[in-house]
Amino acid sequence: MLNPKPMPIMIPDVQLQTLNTLAIPARAACLARVDAVEKLAAVLSWLRQQRKLGVSQPLLVLGGGSNLVLSSSWPGLVLQMAIPGIEVVAENDEHVWLKVGAGESWHGLVEHCMKFHYWGLENLALIPGSVGAAPIQNIGAYGVELKDYFAELGAIEVESGLDVTFDKDACHFGYRDSVFKQALRDRYIITSVTFRLRKTPRVVCEYPALRDFFSERDIQHPSPQQVFKAVCAIRSSKLPSPGQLPNAGSFFKNPLVSAEQFESLQRQHEGLVGYSQADGQVKLAAGWLIDRAGWRGYRQGAVGVHEQQALVLVNPGQGTGRELLALAKLIQDDVKARYGVELEIEPRVY
Repeated sequence: MLNPKPMPIMIPDVQLQTLNTLAIPARAACLARVDAVEKLAAVLSWLRQQRKLGVSQPLLVLGGGSNLVLSSSWPGLVLQMAIPGIEVVAENDEHVWLKVGAGESWHGLVEHCMKFHYWGLENLALIPGSVGAAPIQNIGAYGVELKDYFAELGAIEVESGLDVTFDKDACHFGYRDSVFKQALRDRYIITSVTFRLRKTPRVVCEYPALRDFFSERDIQHPSPQQVFKAVCAIRSSKLPSPGQLPNAGSFFKNPLVSAEQFESLQRQHEGLVGYSQADGQVKLAAGWLIDRAGWRGYRQGAVGVHEQQALVLVNPGQGTGRELLALAKLIQDDVKARYGVELEIEPRVY
């Protein structure tokens, strides 16, 4: 007789406030912590059996809880992904392929790479969240995106329970975007991510904040370790730690506009910040737009805008997701009225 697949412990009526970096007080009808692929497969099999019996269980997959807004309590099952592991699966003279469990800390992975001299991810230091969530968002910072060092990922299809591998092309990566936020949203659960990293460093420090950091210190040829430390220092100076001030990092995407619209806005708004893109569009700095509109440091009840970084919404008073989204809507409407630019919320709203 075959042994049944190991099922994780199901905990009913769980408070999620400590499991999301915005510290939004919301409850889950049930929570299961998944620390192995076999346990995930068992849970998904159980959910399919429940559906056959006519019992619907809405599913929410939770990593580090740093990229979501809970607008209300969750009526179904929350899966807290905790699959561990960092393993070299291939290498040659130039590259190393590192397979990482979805439950690993992203910043912990970057620190691991620094320790073993696997180069490429140093610009992505101190980004909160888990490795499994990183491809969904195609996380990026300081001139580097995840897709630049991505090889493939492993996932389980929710509906069938099949193991599937996605290469880079299949992920359809875009600016803070992937197929997992679009056509395949909620259809797959990522279990591992494999990165193709360099053995010889190729430092990326053209981003203005990094360039200024090294220029002020007269460092002309920074090492990857220096880039790592610089990124940590810059992020720490601009972005509050969620443990000290609940937040989800950048709350809005930097909007893309045409070159013509950018030139028009430049004529109307002195000092407008924009970055030319390969496709001819211009990426505006959402934080600049919000700051110039006067929102930095604004408080509305329990929620507000960070005093040092207008792109970050904060929740110092343990406000609800609806309160936070109401503030976000006010900011979006104001920016639209002032600049004719739509701001898109970066975290996923549930």
